[in-house]
Order: sequence, then structure tokens, then C-alpha cells
Amino acid sequence: MKRILITGGAGFIGSHLSERLLNEGNDIICLDNFFTGSKNNIRHLIGNNHFELVRHDVILEYLAEVDQIYNLACPASPIHYQYNPIKTVKTSVMGIINMLGLAKRCKATILQASTSEVYGDPKVHPQVEEYWGNVNPIGIRSCYDEGKRCAETLMMDYHRQNNVDIRIARIFNTYGPRMAINDGRVVSNFIVQALKNEPITVYGQGNQTRAFCYVADLVDALIKLMNSDYTMPMNLGNPEEYTILDFAKLIIELTNSNSEIIFKELPADDPVQREPNISLAKEKLGWQPSTSVRDGLLSTIKYFEEII
Repeated sequence: MKRILITGGAGFIGSHLSERLLNEGNDIICLDNFFTGSKNNIRHLIGNNHFELVRHDVILEYLAEVDQIYNLACPASPIHYQYNPIKTVKTSVMGIINMLGLAKRCKATILQASTSEVYGDPKVHPQVEEYWGNVNPIGIRSCYDEGKRCAETLMMDYHRQNNVDIRIARIFNTYGPRMAINDGRVVSNFIVQALKNEPITVYGQGNQTRAFCYVADLVDALIKLMNSDYTMPMNLGNPEEYTILDFAKLIIELTNSNSEIIFKELPADDPVQREPNISLAKEKLGWQPSTSVRDGLLSTIKYFEEII
């Protein structure tokens, strides 16, 4: 049994990770300020003697004795992280400073949930870990992109200077049950619109591409990475690439929806292509996604049907 701290543990990914690690026999401290996290995501875990829920903001110091730290705290969708961009940067930067300080004191292993957004609007496709990215440092998305890039910098500096045991996961688009209905990202937007038979909103011409990873596959990868000895950044995602327009058509098919597709202007700095090269994860972790996009979407659609 390990004592594991999960920041953002009541969020979409964090709640699945909390549940999985708890079921594997660990003590879990779930830390969340509930800006985008929800008690509904972890309500079924409350009452378990090995699960502790703490309302706390990672920009403030937190002290505990732990063996591992998964730092997932940060709003991840543009609607949420652009709502208060200064707070978003503070969450990424001050949050990781606090968690790295805790890891240093406890001699704990710490995993930072970084993002494919560190690649910005990439000129290399698919994206490999060695690519430094093409990020606009003063754009409307930069509060998230640059906050995560700075968090990676701090992780590496604490590792080199203080010998903190680190893991860096560059997470690509993830979807599944417990996504917020107001998440504002492609999967939740399209499914909710389709289930309500409302027009499905595609930005630009829908030619931009994304690759979507089911949450259970991602959680498996995060745990494997944490328990490996690999300290450099690693892409985690599903390399099955879709255009946004084709993805919208797939969701209409799977929901038997009567929705039409409408087109709106592409937001600023929206990446044209996004697909992970996961060769490193295959080599170092023996991991690759096992859930097809179709199966994952059917599970996600069922979840949204129940909550709408």
C-alpha cells in the first residue's frame, strides 16, 4: 500500500485515477478546489476508509506524508482556463512549486500532468517528445500552454538540482464518462448537441485533426509511467487521428441524431494538427491504447444520456 496524493482528484481524469488507485489497495488523498472538479465524480468513494477528500487550492502550500504525487490540478478546457487566465498560470506554476517542495521533503515520486498543448500549433506531425513546439507566448491560450511548459521546466530543474524523482506525462485529448457537460471541448460539445438534436458546431472547415484517447487507457498509462523509472517527458494518447468534421459525423451516427453541422470561425491559435507519436510509451511502458474510439464514444454517449 502506498499513500498517494492526487491534486485535481475530483476532476474528470483525477476521479478515474483516484478510483483505480483506491481499488488497487492504496491510501488516497484527493485534493481539489472544485473549480472544474465535482463531488459527484468521487461521491461513490467517500466513506472508504482509505479515501480522504480535502478541499484545497494547490496555489497554497499543502503538507502531508506521501509516497507518490499525481499533480493533475488545472482547468484543461479553453472555456475554463480562459475564464481566469492569471489564476490558470498560478495553478500551473505555483501549484507545481508547492507539490515539488512536498515531493522533495517527503522523497516522494511526482508525476506532472502536462499536455499536448506544449507543442502549440505544431510544425512537426505526428508530435514527438523531442519537438520543442510552436507556441504563441502572448495568445489567449498561452495561460494554459505556457503554464504547463513552465511546470515542465520546474520539474526538470528540481530533478537536476535537488534529485527529485519526477515523471512528465504529455496528455493528448482524453474523453470518457465524467466529462463535464459544460466542458467546452470537442467530445462533450458534439455529444451533448447530438443528443439534443441541436446543430453541431464545427469551427473552421473542420479540416483540423485531433486524436482521442479513452480515459481508462490514459489512467493505465499514468500508473505505468509513475511506476517506471523514466524521468523525461512522455506522450500519452491515442494516435488514431480524425478530422473534426469526420468526428462530428461519427458522433451523429453513433447517437442516431438528426443534428445538422454548422460552421463557425476558427478560434485564435487553434492547432491545425494534433496527433501523438507514442513510440516511447510503447518502448518504455509496454503501453498503447486498447479501447477503440467507437467503443469509447459509445460508453461516453451512454454517460451523457443519463445526465442530460
